[in-house]
Amino acid sequence: MASITIRNLDDEVKQRLRVRAAEHGRSMEHEAREILRAALAQTPQTGEELYRAIRARVEPIGGIELELPPREPMREPPTFD
Repeated sequence: MASITIRNLDDEVKQRLRVRAAEHGRSMEHEAREILRAALAQTPQTGEELYRAIRARVEPIGGIELELPPREPMREPPTFD
C-alpha cells in the first residue's frame, strides 16, 4: 500500500474531517481514504448523461421555456490597421 502526505491543509478542512470521521466512528485517516475512494469511483458524466439528468429534473414541472433573443445582423469584424 502507498501512503501520501497532504501539506498546507486548511485548519477548517482538518476540523471538518475530524468531525466527519467522528460521526462515522472512524479515524481521520480512514475517513480521508473513504472520501478519496468514493470521489474517484464516480465516473465523469458525458454530455448525453448530463442532458438526461437535467431533463429528468425539469420535465416533471412541465419543462422550461426560454425566450430566444432576436437575431441581429452580424457586425463587421474589427480592422487592425
